[in-house]
Amino acid sequence: MKKTSTRLADGRELIYYDLRDDTVRDAVDRRPLERTVTTSEVRRDVLLGDSVAIASHRQGRIYHPPVDQCPLCPTTGDRLSEIPDSSYDVAVFENRFPSLAGDSGRCEVVCFTSDHDASFASLTEEQAALVLDAWTDRTSELSHLPSVEQVFCFENRGEEIGVTLGHPHGQIYAYPFTTPRTALMLRSLATHKEATGGENLFDSVLERELAGERVVLEGEHWAAFVPYAAHWPYEVHLYPKRRVPDLLGLDEAARTEFPKVYLELLRRFDRIFGEGEPPTPYISAWHQAPFGTLEEFEGVSRDDFALHLELFTIRRTSGKLKFLAGSESGMSVFINDVPPERAAERLREVAS
Repeated sequence: MKKTSTRLADGRELIYYDLRDDTVRDAVDRRPLERTVTTSEVRRDVLLGDSVAIASHRQGRIYHPPVDQCPLCPTTGDRLSEIPDSSYDVAVFENRFPSLAGDSGRCEVVCFTSDHDASFASLTEEQAALVLDAWTDRTSELSHLPSVEQVFCFENRGEEIGVTLGHPHGQIYAYPFTTPRTALMLRSLATHKEATGGENLFDSVLERELAGERVVLEGEHWAAFVPYAAHWPYEVHLYPKRRVPDLLGLDEAARTEFPKVYLELLRRFDRIFGEGEPPTPYISAWHQAPFGTLEEFEGVSRDDFALHLELFTIRRTSGKLKFLAGSESGMSVFINDVPPERAAERLREVAS
C-alpha cells in the first residue's frame, strides 16, 4: 500500500491509498472553494447520560446529485470533484459537512473505488484488503488527535438507510467521547468479569454462538453469526477468532482472510430477498475499543474489548422495511419479526 496525503482547495485533508507503490498523486484541486466553516457542537443529555451533535451547517450538504455531478467520482476535464485526480484506488478526505469537527472530533469520507456503479460487494479481494488497510491507518492516525476518544468506521448503503450520494463509500467518525452503545458493552463486560471471576463476556458469546445454530459462515480466523437477541430482521456479527481491541490488533493471517469472508457475507446479503430485488440496504459498523481512559468501567481494560463488525439491514421482507416506531424509538425496546435462527438459516441458504 502507498499512502499520499495532500490538501483540497479549502484546506481539508485528502489521502490516497494505492495498490501500486509507483503511483504518483500530484493533481491539484482547481475548485474556487473557501475554507469550510462548521457549527458542530456536542451537547450532553443529563437525563439519558448520552450526547447529541448539533450541526446546523449540514442542512446545506449535497443531496442526491445527478450521476454526472457526483462529488465522489474522480475529476475528469472540467468536471471537478472532491477527488482532484482522474482515478484512484481508495481515497479518504475530511467531510465538507461534518457532524463532528475541531474540539468535537472529526468526520471523514472513505471512497472504496472510483467506479460509481460498483458496490463494496463487487470489489476484488485485493481492493477490499486495501479498504481494510485504509480503515486501520485512519484508526491509528485519528486515535492520536487530542479531541478523539473513539474511532468508528462504517458504511451506510442504500437510499432507504438515508444515503444521499450513490457512489460506493463509507465514513469514519472520530468521537470526543465513548459512545453510548460501546459504554453499554463495557458495563456488561465489567459486570460479567466480576460475576465470573475474570471470564471475558465477548469470548463467552463467541464460544456459545459457534456451538449453536446461528452460525452463517466460518473461516480459520473469522466467524459470522446471527446473534441470539438480534435487533434487526437480518443482522450478522463478524468476529475475529482471536480477540483484539481494534483493527490495529489484527494479525496478518486475520487481515489476509478478512476480504474473502466479508465479501461473501455482503454478497449473501444481496441475495436474501431473491432474484430481481433491488440491492439490500444495510449498515456495516466496526466496533472498536475506545482510546480514552476506561476508569468508569471498573476492572476492564482495552484488551478486554473485542473488535467486531455488525452488519444489518432494515428490510424485513421483499418490499417492506423495518421502521423504528413507538417501542424502538420511544423506549429503545426492539421488536424483531424475523427469528434469528430463521435469519441465519436463510443466510446459509443463499451461499454462492
